Amino acid sequence: MLKLAKRMSFWAVAGAILFMIVQVVSDLYLPTLTSDIINNGVAKGDVDYIWSVGLKMLGFSLISIAAATGNVFLAARQSQKLGKTLRSEVYKKVTNFTNDEFDEMGTSSLITRTTNDVVQVQNVVMMFLRMMIMAPIMLIGASFLAYSKDGELTKIFLYVLPILAVFMGVIMYFAVPLFKSMQKKTDKLNLVFREGLTGIRVIRAFNRSKSEAVRFDEANKDFTDTSIKVNTIMSFMLPVMTFVMSATNIAIIWYGGHYIADGTLEVGNLIAFMTYAMQILMSFMMLSMVFVFIPRGQASAVRINEVLNMESKINDPKVITKMPAENRGTLDFNHVDFRYEGAERLALKDIDFHGRNGQTVAIIGGTGSGKSSLSNLIPRFYDVESGSIEINGIDIRQMSQHELRDAVGFVPQKAMLFTGTIRENIQYGKKDATDEEIWHALEIAQSKEFVEELPDGLDSYVEQGGGNFSGGQKQRLCIARALIKKADIFVFDDSFSALDFKTDAALRKALKPETKEAVVVIVAQRISTVVDADLILVLDEGELVGMGTHEELKETNATYQEIISSQLREEEI
Repeated sequence: MLKLAKRMSFWAVAGAILFMIVQVVSDLYLPTLTSDIINNGVAKGDVDYIWSVGLKMLGFSLISIAAATGNVFLAARQSQKLGKTLRSEVYKKVTNFTNDEFDEMGTSSLITRTTNDVVQVQNVVMMFLRMMIMAPIMLIGASFLAYSKDGELTKIFLYVLPILAVFMGVIMYFAVPLFKSMQKKTDKLNLVFREGLTGIRVIRAFNRSKSEAVRFDEANKDFTDTSIKVNTIMSFMLPVMTFVMSATNIAIIWYGGHYIADGTLEVGNLIAFMTYAMQILMSFMMLSMVFVFIPRGQASAVRINEVLNMESKINDPKVITKMPAENRGTLDFNHVDFRYEGAERLALKDIDFHGRNGQTVAIIGGTGSGKSSLSNLIPRFYDVESGSIEINGIDIRQMSQHELRDAVGFVPQKAMLFTGTIRENIQYGKKDATDEEIWHALEIAQSKEFVEELPDGLDSYVEQGGGNFSGGQKQRLCIARALIKKADIFVFDDSFSALDFKTDAALRKALKPETKEAVVVIVAQRISTVVDADLILVLDEGELVGMGTHEELKETNATYQEIISSQLREEEI
């Protein structure tokens, strides 16, 4: 919590504390003024004195209200600003995560940490700047003033406070672990809910709606049961406090009445003492509440710090090598080995090839052969275990990630569009792209025709994930987004799979003259997609088992021949 709290403004926190001190001092002074009115005004029938002290009470009440308003304003402002800062920092940190780090944290958990956990920290900060400051000051001040009114009556607290402490301790003992577990159960609930939403088509296709509903109900029931349990435990706090306060009042009135009868205590002092007693007990309860909620906030703070403190495995070098101005558009894999985090065997072994500008390098192989793994190494989504990857003659580990990814136009295996318009999605590749450039990119990507048919053209709305477009349309828009970048390396990770053969061929034909000064890397499943490539890499279980043109591999490579025979008839071959 302290690490996160350092992000708050010192002067704002100091102002909130100052306002709270003024409020507490004003509140503590009011019972003394009440005592004076009763003892010196009401008892003696001095109306002028009553008006004089009454106006003073009104003044201190207004000061208390103004101070409370100032404290709440600063406390709320600081807690909300801290929440804003934390959400921004977590989001920025997450955007720089490697794929391994995403897998380690989990999307649902990251969402919970950015929302629910940040809210818990905000609540604790708000509570700290209000209750945590108010309670000890009021507890000490009220105890001292109560003792000044009557030292004998304060002995009541020697019995009351230990009893209250035991009750609060028992409540905290059972409630705190449940508060902590609720964060993990929130993660689980978000996970199941998110999977149900993103996989709704698959769930419906396999008639699994009922089983998914049961799965969600189980997670929801687990979360609900824990919430009910913890709130049931917390519900004992109010009746316990009411009972203790009532018992304390009875004891004060009982013994105070005897003292008044003996003439050792004035009525006004008894009323002031009762008010201070309530302030003492309320302060004690506030402290107990703080100690109940702080562990929950601390658990959330730990989860947020886990994200912020996570060491990224892929970082920019201390000395960054700049891209050359000339001789750009080269890609070299030099005996590259790669394995996923925690894996026993290599995902890619001794991959060695070289691509030059104007060339198309195609990668083909069976499922799980390492095609996507190889393509993900180019923009450095993962780092190689040994060997090196060079773009424009420079090891990608020696250049900044920003410059590297600026030089790579990447189309992922899963087409991903963002909420907005078609124009905004295409400009994701180039911020200042003109409409003319956008239409040209759409034309190369074979998207121009269907975009022109839309009522709003480039201003047509794109739903979340591109849900209002077909799979082929989404892929072509993603390709256009990459092409508008004018990169040195274009990577198409199985990006033509949703296209029919005619569109596939037309797109590759239109692509050729536009990428004369770049290396085009195409990951594909279909022979028809790679047949015209200048260099075809054949992968099998992470190893490069063939390399050459279509004609060369067709004659000499057994794996490539198997792929051909599985996709084409003998007369087509």
